[in-house]
Amino acid sequence: MNIHEKYIKRCIELAKNGLGTTYPNPLVGSVIVHKNKIIGEGWHQKAGEAHAEVNAVNSVKDTSLLKHATIYVSLEPCSHYGKTPPCSDLIIAKGIKKVVIGTIDPFAKVAGRGIKKLMEAGCDVQIGVLEKECRDLNKRFFSFHKKKRPYIVLKWAQTADGFIAPKIQETREPVWITNQYSKQLVHKWRSEEQAILVGTNTAIADNPKLNTRLWKGENPVRVVIDRELKIPENSALFDSSIKTIVFTKKTETSTPNLVFETLNFKEQLPAQICEVLHRHNLQSLIIEGGAKTLQEFINFNLWDEARVFSGISEFHEGVKAPGFSGKTILKTNLERDTLKIYKND
Repeated sequence: MNIHEKYIKRCIELAKNGLGTTYPNPLVGSVIVHKNKIIGEGWHQKAGEAHAEVNAVNSVKDTSLLKHATIYVSLEPCSHYGKTPPCSDLIIAKGIKKVVIGTIDPFAKVAGRGIKKLMEAGCDVQIGVLEKECRDLNKRFFSFHKKKRPYIVLKWAQTADGFIAPKIQETREPVWITNQYSKQLVHKWRSEEQAILVGTNTAIADNPKLNTRLWKGENPVRVVIDRELKIPENSALFDSSIKTIVFTKKTETSTPNLVFETLNFKEQLPAQICEVLHRHNLQSLIIEGGAKTLQEFINFNLWDEARVFSGISEFHEGVKAPGFSGKTILKTNLERDTLKIYKND
């Protein structure tokens, strides 16, 4: 790892602190280096607040060093006025002449303009350091702007013999396959994504809240497929505590926290869902079931990650886990549960 990669790696580490709080903005980290010593660093902490470069500059105690320093940033500095002024203007104003950038911003209002502005001001700009890692950091942001859909994470828990639900469910409560540690991790994941989706059968059988009650963080927007509007009105999903989007074939009047979206259920449903969620400015979606819903997104190849827990219990019969193929990128244990994370190749 060369010196530039070392500092961009630190930018990525810093940027990850903002996961779940910066939407709709990307995750960005920045460090400022003088004579191989970090003199300032920062990350974008929340949408509407200072960007990473601003926080890094503001953390420098001796600002006279800035004219002789190099600023590293994981994503191209912005060049437009949004809720905050352009970061490229700040870099120029502070006299920082060396700029090292992880990757170009795909957002139309930036997309190379920040780099162009820096170069025209006489800055020495290097682009593409740890580019793959920097793009992966903002996989949600890139998917939203490049593919025009949310980044999609599939999640389920299955028994040791490959079932995700028993044949008969006697109560309207979830049947837990995994332990408390796996359950808490799922709530952490929910706080990191913008939306969470379940199908009709899961909503009726489990009456899920789909919130982050076991983790401190933002609740995702709840999304449910309910073609015939069969889910009981007293379900937790309809308690108005969290914005909820219902996909149905019927026409229904929306309220501020309960939005009905009419879809054509004879067409490709996952693609329609992605299109509507993109219109709602949702950059990421975690799909928690059930088997039919998960399989449909798999069949249309509309998924990016699959996070699969395996418990030690066996059902012997019931609802089979979805079938799919992907590249294993992580395998770990949480007590006696096994977690595997796959990427869609």
